[in-house]
Amino acid sequence: MTSVHPSAVAPLTQLTEDEQMFREAVRDFAEREIKPLVSAMDHSAEFDRSLLPKLGELGLMGIDIPEQYGGAGGSFFMSVLAVEELARVDASTAVLVDVHNTLMNVALGQFGSDDLKGRYFPRLAGGEVGAYALSEAGSGSDAFALACRAEQRGGQWVLNGQKLWITNGKEAELFVVFATVDPALGYKGITGFMVERGYPGFTVGKKEDKLGIRASSTTELILENCAVPADNVVGEVGKGYKVAIETLNAGRIGIGAQMLGVAQGALDVTRKYVLERQQFGRPVGHFQAVQFQLAQAATELEASRLLVYNAARLRDAGRTHMVEGAMAKLYSSQAAERITSLCVELFGGYGYTKEYPVEKFYRDAKIGTIYEGTSNMQLQTIAKALLS
Repeated sequence: MTSVHPSAVAPLTQLTEDEQMFREAVRDFAEREIKPLVSAMDHSAEFDRSLLPKLGELGLMGIDIPEQYGGAGGSFFMSVLAVEELARVDASTAVLVDVHNTLMNVALGQFGSDDLKGRYFPRLAGGEVGAYALSEAGSGSDAFALACRAEQRGGQWVLNGQKLWITNGKEAELFVVFATVDPALGYKGITGFMVERGYPGFTVGKKEDKLGIRASSTTELILENCAVPADNVVGEVGKGYKVAIETLNAGRIGIGAQMLGVAQGALDVTRKYVLERQQFGRPVGHFQAVQFQLAQAATELEASRLLVYNAARLRDAGRTHMVEGAMAKLYSSQAAERITSLCVELFGGYGYTKEYPVEKFYRDAKIGTIYEGTSNMQLQTIAKALLS
């Protein structure tokens, strides 16, 4: 007979009743509302905007926004659960919800003034899409080599520059835009601003045609004498680097959740397929070689889930999670590549066609090792912590 030690803590993957109900609601929504649209959205490389009000109604646009602002008042971990469940069906929808919650909402919630929260949280919780604009042509992995300028003129800031690789750029109404008030100050000149799509001088430019997450818009932003109210600064002037770093620490956990969902979705359909596909008089899933490959994939997926859930729960507990988030993103994105590649192979020739879903999971997995910090950048973060 076994007994539970009184000091034992709950396993990372054990969900509370609220978390379990929330996950089931998101899973049901993804299967019922999103799945029928996935193929068409991927083919057209366009997000079906009819989903936006539905995402808002379910509370997925304000998961951890406080209830006083119209949000669901949930946890960061619940955002991770939502992204994972959405990505099991469609990574494009998952990344829209992910960037909105783990970058925009986190930045505003952690660094925004009471005035900014009061003005923008109700809009974000109500379904207006948010985006996060840091990257530029010469500022990718070197995130703080910004050329976008912000100049104070009277009671406003005037922004000039170009942003690239902005997720949600086509759908978003609200943007956190990073610019430097003085290039000579280096990272100490960087400042974050809340920018609305309707501000004069703000234009959404070219939309990228991508390998994967095709229905997720990735655009450039053009700012030409874009006037932003003085009180739209997120955090403090010259402290935008802190806003960016802290927000990306959270965002990388969200990317890990995306990769969990992508890998899980691929593994789900593959498990079903290998039990149906007959070769040499029996299902291919009855061959030991196939069984062992699936067992390896399932083990890597579970390891990824533990890393991601641990990082998310650390954040909710107010604990340091930079390294844990980097590890979660690094490993889960690499594992998702391996798992989805295996799934394509196990489908055989069918896996290489668009008639079956695994080729899309495979294409969607690749971005995980690139955006919000490449795998090399995650390794650098981890190594720096190890050797400091």
